Amino acid sequence: MESLYDVPNSTVNNDRFLRNDFSSIIGRLDHQQDFATGLKFCSSESSNSTARALPSIVGTVSLSQSSTEDVEAAPLDIELEPQLPAQRQNRLLRNVRHKLMSVYKRLFSIYVVANLIALIVVLWQSNIASLGSASNLSIPISVNVLVAALSRTEYVVNILFASAIWIPRTAPLRLRRVVAKVYEYGGVHSGAGFSAALWVVAFTIQMTRAFFSEESFVPSILVFTYFLFVSLIAIGISALPSFRRMQHNSFEAIHRFAAWISVALYWILIMLISSSLQKQLDTSFGRVLIISPSFWILCMLTFLIILPWLRLRKVSAQPEYLSKHAVRLHFDYTKIGPCQGLRISTRPLLEWHSFATIPSTRPEGFSILVSNAGDWTNSNIQSPAPKYWVKGIPVTGFLRVVQLFRKVVIVTTGSGIGPCLSGLIYARQAGAPLQCRLLWSTRDAEPTYGREVVEEVLRADPQAIILNTKPGSPRPDMVALTYRLYIESGAEAVFIISNPKLTYKVKYGLESRGIPAYGPIFDS
Repeated sequence: MESLYDVPNSTVNNDRFLRNDFSSIIGRLDHQQDFATGLKFCSSESSNSTARALPSIVGTVSLSQSSTEDVEAAPLDIELEPQLPAQRQNRLLRNVRHKLMSVYKRLFSIYVVANLIALIVVLWQSNIASLGSASNLSIPISVNVLVAALSRTEYVVNILFASAIWIPRTAPLRLRRVVAKVYEYGGVHSGAGFSAALWVVAFTIQMTRAFFSEESFVPSILVFTYFLFVSLIAIGISALPSFRRMQHNSFEAIHRFAAWISVALYWILIMLISSSLQKQLDTSFGRVLIISPSFWILCMLTFLIILPWLRLRKVSAQPEYLSKHAVRLHFDYTKIGPCQGLRISTRPLLEWHSFATIPSTRPEGFSILVSNAGDWTNSNIQSPAPKYWVKGIPVTGFLRVVQLFRKVVIVTTGSGIGPCLSGLIYARQAGAPLQCRLLWSTRDAEPTYGREVVEEVLRADPQAIILNTKPGSPRPDMVALTYRLYIESGAEAVFIISNPKLTYKVKYGLESRGIPAYGPIFDS
């Protein structure tokens, strides 16, 4: 008996939907015979199955043939009986390994500890009760702020991913699984930002000491030092995960404007300190600036801030209304590669929204899927703008690392199908032995996101599983279903794109059982 996953497919136009109150599994059925009652999906006789034990998903299917080409499906009742293997290690070790010791947190910790050691050494060895000595603390501040900015620059991010996918698929799987964690580079960004705050605290304290110990100390230097301190602390507080989740728009505004204000304050401080040191050293103002590392680092930082805005432009969009929950915006001003994201805005100084792009089959163009997730998205679904602002260049998303594997499972919910489509289309067009299987849980896939999106999903993965989760219905065990699909397909890794709660749940549920799983860490 063939499994539902293995049902052969002929054309997209003959798709049929198996629906009931609990779920829909969309698959294309062009069999010429009825299925027997009690069909067990993904049976061990399936051509794609493996010898490993699988959890059972048992259903009752009754199909009536309407023609030699079309097959209608009666309601399908599915009983889920997940048989997940036991989690590895005890609970304490699991939590330490997969919660406290993630790559992101390791990068953050290593970076901060290194800065703490350097700070202790500097404070121990130096007499910082003077303007000249205290001003040297501005160097590590500027270095850390520069690193934080660089780690968020599109060019650097794209280089990181391009370097990672150079690893061939013939390399050991263990190596490829480690390299695939490149998307957790945000730990460096957070670590640099936190370390900069530590140095600013020390800088502020020592500048205060210098103010009381030196008669020639210029009071305005201390004033702007405190302004810089407040500005950077505000950035740090707004970047806390709890604040980001509850006040994301406020976080974006504080992060942007406070960063600009901090750079401006830093420029003023550098000028004031250089002017004061010029008198103490009896040299020219220009020479003091030229020999100051902070001056050159600040020049680089300012350039990085200005760079994306040099590519600010307004582009036309062709909206495709899908439903009251989603709209698809089509752009044709450039060609975008696979698994890349773009930021768009209707008010460029106030807010920017990042979306994964879906490559177009045309020589030029791409599209993005906008789903209702707040005031801005809702207003643009109901009344899409004819033009949107874009800036910078497209940035590579974490799904780009699927190229490191031969077979992967992609799990998503709702509008997460947007970024997943890019990965699926890439897998289909890559011409390399990359096989993707898709598990998509959403409410009313076709009415919400349109027939074309569903067809693109099925073209990319003809055996895609689409669960129709309706309000009030039991939620499927996504960990069990993902595990089942991972085992059946013989995949090397699993990628999850969903809301933070479900992404974390599935990722932890798989990793704790020894299965490599990857998902966004929502580090804005």
